[in-house]
Amino acid sequence: MSSQNHYNSEEITLLVEQHYQLLFRYAYRLSGDRTDAEDLTQQTYLIAQKKLSQLRDLRLARSWLCTILRNLFLKKVSQKNRPVSLGLTFDLAAEETALPELTSQELQHALNELPEDFRTPLLMFYFEERSYKEISTELSIPLGTVMSRLARAKSFLQERFSVLSTKETTIQT
Repeated sequence: MSSQNHYNSEEITLLVEQHYQLLFRYAYRLSGDRTDAEDLTQQTYLIAQKKLSQLRDLRLARSWLCTILRNLFLKKVSQKNRPVSLGLTFDLAAEETALPELTSQELQHALNELPEDFRTPLLMFYFEERSYKEISTELSIPLGTVMSRLARAKSFLQERFSVLSTKETTIQT
């Protein structure tokens, strides 16, 4: 791919093909609504096309596009003047061995109960695969705060899941 800020149509097409599914899933996890996710994904690509000259390295496209999408979502939420509800869902296939009784709805509900200060870094770390340092820079918070918020978020989710597991065991006996 071109190392300049001038990208040809093939590179732009490849950018869309490589990241569309990821962006749509991310938008759906943020909004919890298929139509909103489609709109957010399309708006992300429209903004990206206008600001493509800002992308200095195509290897950073994923992170750049996710940031645009997240900012669009947060702007939309603040314009509606309603609390942020991320409507998160995850593919539980990877988690099945650790939490076989956990449903997608239970996971989504638990994540929605997380305060925004914990939910955002958690989402950035696990879904966007951002490093602690990248999260720190993006959110303008100290590195130690990122680590603390991630630890608290994980702790909250572990506690929530163990409560669900205990309730299910009690009901079954």
